[in-house]
Amino acid sequence: MTDMQSRDAQAASSMPRHVAIIMDGNNRWARARGLSSAQGHRAGVESLRSVIRRAAELRIETLTLFAFSSENWRRPTAEVNALMELFMLVLKREVKKLHDNGIRLTIIGDRRRFSSSLQKQMARAEALTRDNPGLHLVVAANYGGRWDIAAAARRLAQRVANGQLRPEAIDESTLDREICLHQEPPVDLCIRTSGEQRISNFLLWQLAYAEFVFTPELWPDFDGEAFDAALSAFRQRQRRFGMSQQQIEVNGA
Repeated sequence: MTDMQSRDAQAASSMPRHVAIIMDGNNRWARARGLSSAQGHRAGVESLRSVIRRAAELRIETLTLFAFSSENWRRPTAEVNALMELFMLVLKREVKKLHDNGIRLTIIGDRRRFSSSLQKQMARAEALTRDNPGLHLVVAANYGGRWDIAAAARRLAQRVANGQLRPEAIDESTLDREICLHQEPPVDLCIRTSGEQRISNFLLWQLAYAEFVFTPELWPDFDGEAFDAALSAFRQRQRRFGMSQQQIEVNGA
């Protein structure tokens, strides 16, 4: 057994089942090097590959990546267009590699604003990988946590209007079943790169009990080693879920 395999085996019992990442810092990375924002986003794709590969090696169940928020449409038109072209390119070039490695891809968010060709490419990528048994890779695109909750509430309201659901029957569990990722494990760890310390409307419902790690690396500098460091920080946390430390100690004894 190699040193890495030994380390992976020792960490398996405390490994988060679901990791979410806010990939931040592509523009700052590019500006520091006199490059365009598009070049910064392209550089971030290599970090994407590295982290996906490492998550699969560690047998993490679900990896959710914040690729494009509903607020990102406010960015300069040239940057948005470059991002859409990159998204299409990545879907075309990378999905077969994901499939060959047993990785399942799901894209969450409101797709209606994307071009029809990009929507079709998303659907093809999901269909190709749908039955894969390995890492579940979730990409949040034109996604916002408020949109997610509002869409769930709207679906429940429609069921009430149709006489299919009584208002008093709506509770947290009922709403949870309408939220994106309801079939996935709760998010255990949320990582944000670039030193920023906010969640920017990402997975507002799903992050209720997540641990947070804010790292100084800009996204193109974030690699498998940095990912391991964030996982190590997670494993040092005591997760209480509303209980006291004494209760945790008693239950763990």
